Amino acid sequence: MLGASVGSQWGKTGAAGFWMAEFNEVYARAGYYDIAFNRDISREVEFVFSEYQRLNGRALRSLLEIACGPGYHARAFAKKGVETFGLDLRPEMIDFARDKAKVDGIDVHWTAADMRGFTLPHPVDVIITMYDSLDCLSDNDDIVDHFRTVAANLTPGGMYLFELTHPRDCSMHGYGKYTYSGEQNGTNVDIIWAVNDPKHDAFTQVAEVETILRVVEHGKETLYRDKARERYFSPQELVALTKLAGGLNVVDCYGDFVAGLRMDNSPASRRMIFVLQKQS
Repeated sequence: MLGASVGSQWGKTGAAGFWMAEFNEVYARAGYYDIAFNRDISREVEFVFSEYQRLNGRALRSLLEIACGPGYHARAFAKKGVETFGLDLRPEMIDFARDKAKVDGIDVHWTAADMRGFTLPHPVDVIITMYDSLDCLSDNDDIVDHFRTVAANLTPGGMYLFELTHPRDCSMHGYGKYTYSGEQNGTNVDIIWAVNDPKHDAFTQVAEVETILRVVEHGKETLYRDKARERYFSPQELVALTKLAGGLNVVDCYGDFVAGLRMDNSPASRRMIFVLQKQS
C-alpha cells in the first residue's frame, strides 16, 4: 500500500522514500484500489483489541496504521473511540482515506510519509502494518531502521503487529498468483498480481513483480501495467532482525486472526502474523 513520498507534518520524507515509489499505476488510483481490496476487517480489528488487552491488561487507547492505503483499519479503530493515526507513502491514498473519514464523521490523523524514520506527535499503544506491506523494505538495514522507528513510537508495553503471506503460499521456490476483484456502481476492477511469474533472487530474496490493474468502466476496458521489487522473509530472519534492531520482543507468530492459532503448516494457518512488544 505504498507509493511516492511527499511533505509531512510528522513523517520522514525526501529522497529516501522515492526508491519505494513502485506500483505507481496501482497505488495512485486509490478509488480503483479500494474497489478491488475493500473487505470485512472486523475479525482483524477485534484480534488487535484482544491481543493488546491480553498483553497489557487494559484496553488500547491509541493506534497507528502504517501503509494504511484507504485507511480501512485506521477508520475502523477510530469508529470505536481509539485515537488513530494513518500513514502511507502515497498521497493519493491519504487523500482518499481522509475523504472517507470525513464521510464517516470520524477524526483520524493522516500523513503521507515513509515507514522508516517517522515520528508521531506522541507514542501510541499499538502499531499495525497489514497485508504484506512490509515486503517493500528489501534491505536488512531498512528493516532494522523500521523496527527501531516503530519501537520509538510505542508506549511502554506497546504492541506492533504486522501481517505477511504464509511462506507456504509465497516462497523462494514459487511466488504464486493472486487476483483481487470488486465491483462498485458498474465499475469492475481486477488487480492481477505477479503476471510475470516472478522469481526471488537467491541471495537478496527480492523479486521483480509485475502487476496489472484492469478497469472496466462504462463498457471500456483500461489496463495499467506496473512493477515493483518485493522481499521474501522467513520467520526466523524476522526474529533475528527484531533482535538486531533492539527495543522489541517477539511475543508470538499467528497463522490467522484467531486467538491461540500459532503459525504452522496446517490449512487453518493461512497467514504469518507477528506480534512484537516494546521492551520495558
